[in-house]
Amino acid sequence: MNKILECRNLTKIYGKVVAVNNVSIGIGKGETKVIFGPSGSGKSTLLRCLGLLEKPSSGSIYFNGLDVYATRQDLNKLRARIGFVFQDPSLFRHLTALGNIMLGLKHVIGLSESEAWRKAYEALRLVKMEDWANYYPAQLSGGQQQRVGIARAIAMDPEVVLFDEPTAALDVELKWEVIAVMKDLADRGTTMLVATHELRFAKEVADEMIFMDQGQIIEIGSPEHFFTSPNTERAKKFMAKILG
Repeated sequence: MNKILECRNLTKIYGKVVAVNNVSIGIGKGETKVIFGPSGSGKSTLLRCLGLLEKPSSGSIYFNGLDVYATRQDLNKLRARIGFVFQDPSLFRHLTALGNIMLGLKHVIGLSESEAWRKAYEALRLVKMEDWANYYPAQLSGGQQQRVGIARAIAMDPEVVLFDEPTAALDVELKWEVIAVMKDLADRGTTMLVATHELRFAKEVADEMIFMDQGQIIEIGSPEHFFTSPNTERAKKFMAKILG
């Protein structure tokens, strides 16, 4: 399968800290892949590099087969084709849910007011938030705000969506309403690379799971593999801890 987004031998160093160490992964159209591992394992840094928010210290990133940095691609145009859902959606407080989504559609893609409204409303409908279109962030729960954050990402019609611990800041009840939206997106064939501790989500929708620790990929396999017979001791211990 041709990869939409791929990194080869990617390393990211901050000072003396090697956050990501010689990692190579890729994701093809329609796939859902889950990156998991202990806090500080490099998951978020890897996603930020793949999302072109951080430049790797070494290694290459390919988007639809083209080496992003070697071919001097327009990073802003590429970022518009890569959706990113953060742990904190950071919505603009002075804009409604609809207004938050319309902002990028108008100013990044250049859509008209009416077309931006249409696409923003459709994105809210997909995450089951259309009834809250005219609410401000302060009027929404944490889970609802995150669903608006997801709508903001998918409204841009990205080729791949990266999720960085999207439920980490939510309590249990709100967490599952966000996961339900993500499952629905996966069922629709959205290409998704998700960093998460929510292994139940991974078990149900992931095509592949990637276990990271100390900046490196330790093991890759299917959900069935990790839930029944992981190979490495580190993966076995982590799964046992998470699953109780």
